[in-house]
Amino acid sequence: MFKKILIANRGEIALRVIRTCKELGISTVAVYSVADKNSAHVIFADEAVCIGPASGKESYLNIPRIIAAAEVTGADAIHPGYGFLAENANFSQICEDMKIKFIGPSPDMIRKMGDKAFAKTTMKNCGVPVVPGSDGAVESVEIAKKIANEIGYPVILKASAGGGGKGMRIVWKEDEVENAFHTASNEAKTGFDNAELYLEKFIESPRHVEIQLMGDQFGNVYSYGDRDCSIQRRHQKLIEESPSPIISEEVRKQMSDAAILGAKSVNYEGAGTIEFLVDKDQKFYFIEMNTRIQVEHPISEMVNNVDLIKQQIYVAAGEKVQDLPTKLNGHSFEFRINAEDPDFNFRPSPGRIEYLHFPGGFGVRVDSHIYTDYIIPPYYDSLIAKLIVWGVDREHAIKRAKRAFDEFTIEGIKTTIPFHQRILNNKYFLTGNYDTNSIEKLLEN
Repeated sequence: MFKKILIANRGEIALRVIRTCKELGISTVAVYSVADKNSAHVIFADEAVCIGPASGKESYLNIPRIIAAAEVTGADAIHPGYGFLAENANFSQICEDMKIKFIGPSPDMIRKMGDKAFAKTTMKNCGVPVVPGSDGAVESVEIAKKIANEIGYPVILKASAGGGGKGMRIVWKEDEVENAFHTASNEAKTGFDNAELYLEKFIESPRHVEIQLMGDQFGNVYSYGDRDCSIQRRHQKLIEESPSPIISEEVRKQMSDAAILGAKSVNYEGAGTIEFLVDKDQKFYFIEMNTRIQVEHPISEMVNNVDLIKQQIYVAAGEKVQDLPTKLNGHSFEFRINAEDPDFNFRPSPGRIEYLHFPGGFGVRVDSHIYTDYIIPPYYDSLIAKLIVWGVDREHAIKRAKRAFDEFTIEGIKTTIPFHQRILNNKYFLTGNYDTNSIEKLLEN
């Protein structure tokens, strides 16, 4: 087992990893930018090293400084959290070269599964259902038109190295292909330094359902069930729940089996997520694999009664997965609390927290790094907290979420708490009748 783990991240996920490390008796090292010197993850780590100015590029994305911090403190492993360097194959390779264990997949695995076109081909070859489309990258407008005409419109162009909605365009008819192709390609080049695109059939009104996996060095891969992440705004998840309210037990098992098959086919190690689109007939199609822990991992923890960060650490240390999944117990939601003003198009709202009160009680969990008088910096993602609730069933979990939000108080800045309270009273949400394009109807009174 590791003696000291450096957490190459910030905020709530850094604090989340620190807590598990403390329970395992592992010393922790926090790294931080000048802007994060007062963050809770810095306060509660055993050691802390400043790695640069506020800019993420000069701090949390600065590989030489992070490696230097690990060497100076004697850390024998690095946990990347999510975002920043979590899916950076070069960082994983450098850790390997420096004899520091990267708590995540191998560099080769990150490269392969991070290339969405390659990942899709890999899954298709091992029998996992995929959305009809191109076999790999589409090299020209003419080829894109040919494939689109074969599979039928609408289609969607996506950046091979992309995510978060960048380098993505929906095409409804042939005369839109050329403009969409060049626009998406340029956006992909700017955002990911990779202009390659692939093309898929556009599934209208789909659900976004993912399977949480954990693989070890002994060839074992386990599924911790499904999460429905369909409530999104501009391809950014806002609310997640487990299990999905629209998936039958038969389809749930089929999806888990397919995800395990896909992960085993590439000898996957560590925490990972296979993501699917599910159509109105509950047919599911692979869209991508995330080779890291996800923001929404806590709801899988709640319905499985397991610490997934602990499993990551055990697997990275060469052990078998310690806590195996069981039949999903109850229902769990995660609500992302962002420092944004939902009444003004979700405008960022950094600043000082004048007063803070977290909700509590049975089945309520808050993952956060903020506190009263903490100043939220304007340089990073706006996520400041996650409210996670568990109930014996979906209806019970919704009631508990409403009660928790009644207690949740953050003063001094605008947050998305009122947005979540509105959705919790929306008829479409209450019945589970929503999809990835439903944000407007979910905000109806």
